[in-house]
Amino acid sequence: MSVMEEDRRPVAGALMVGFAASFLLCGYEFVRSVSTSLFIGAYGAHNLPFVMTLAPLGTFGMVWMYGVLLSRFGSRQTLFLTSVLSGGGILACYGGILSGFHPAVGVLYVLREAYIVLIIEQYWSFINSVLRDDQGRKYNGPICGIASVGAICGGLIVGQTAKVIGSEHLLIFAGLSLLPAAVLAWWAYGLGGVPVQEPEKRGKLALGLFREIPTLRYLAGLIFVTQMVSAVLDLRFSGLVETALPMQDERTAYLGHFYALLNACAFVFQFGVAPLLLRFVSLRTAHLGIPVVHLITCGVLLAYPTLTTGALAYLVFKTLDYSVFRAAKELLYIPLSFDARYRAKEVIDAFGYRASKGMTSGLIALAGTISYRVFNIGRLPGSVYPLVALGALGVWSWVAWAITRSEDDRGRRLRVSEEVADL
Repeated sequence: MSVMEEDRRPVAGALMVGFAASFLLCGYEFVRSVSTSLFIGAYGAHNLPFVMTLAPLGTFGMVWMYGVLLSRFGSRQTLFLTSVLSGGGILACYGGILSGFHPAVGVLYVLREAYIVLIIEQYWSFINSVLRDDQGRKYNGPICGIASVGAICGGLIVGQTAKVIGSEHLLIFAGLSLLPAAVLAWWAYGLGGVPVQEPEKRGKLALGLFREIPTLRYLAGLIFVTQMVSAVLDLRFSGLVETALPMQDERTAYLGHFYALLNACAFVFQFGVAPLLLRFVSLRTAHLGIPVVHLITCGVLLAYPTLTTGALAYLVFKTLDYSVFRAAKELLYIPLSFDARYRAKEVIDAFGYRASKGMTSGLIALAGTISYRVFNIGRLPGSVYPLVALGALGVWSWVAWAITRSEDDRGRRLRVSEEVADL
């Protein structure tokens, strides 16, 4: 095999993962819109913080199961198994909902929060293992863009069919979408190669690495504050949707169209903005610029609390999260070890992702309960949500500065060692 062929195969494998993610995210748009709409219809948007609080428990259970499977079967087989089992779980929830078992709506919401981050982070663990830093800067955005095609299609289909066939029945497509995703990911490993797995020394989740590698601690803090912003914008948007659209299937259709638009915007950023930005702008500038944009949209939402401004703030957050932020964040994992990319990463980007949303939602639920039962002033005012986001954005900016400073220091050490080696 020539050097050029050896260089192309990892890129081909990474792009194939993008196609797997396209099927995954297409199905996720079904389950995301449907589960949100069903939960609002069954329990009300004001109870969303309670189910969001349970999501980290489900995510932790799945991440732990992932760690066990990874140790026993390896990364390729584990990705296939977790994909197929997640699809089966969605179909089981569908059966429970049809049979009138109302808690299945809550189980579906928790499962939807857990399976998507568990699987998508395995995709990125593979990509970060087979691509070099320069290849990551070039291809991370387009890989996200390929995945977004499926997400756009899923949102559009939900928007067009929810009123015709009913929200619940869309879950069939969500469950079945994980089968082609699993097959394509299996092929991706065949193209890019299976990353060499280190002997297990630090446990199933490699928690000891957090003491040894400062970048992992900073990444955990970064994910925590970003998902605080995500949680409050999600809750505010859901409350505004509930007020404006009380009918279930109409609400599902609106959410489908909204997420299709969101993913279309992300698609443009993934193919057009992210590759150029990461090529010509420093990693520090990229990471520090993102919270500045969100400060503006959250300020607008605070001043003008409407469904339009709520949708805009959430759309902008998710667009940047799926494109520039994702592409820039993943570059930080490339130089790290297998256990950091495959085990610690799941702790940060799967469990940490949901733990932050869960803790934020739990505190909001507690504050809402206290305001109602102790002070008898009803639900929390809508202004609380953008105010919490603005506070978290301040912390986000500090963490982004700290983590990029750490990377700059590491880069300088590497350059010095290379110069010494040349001497």
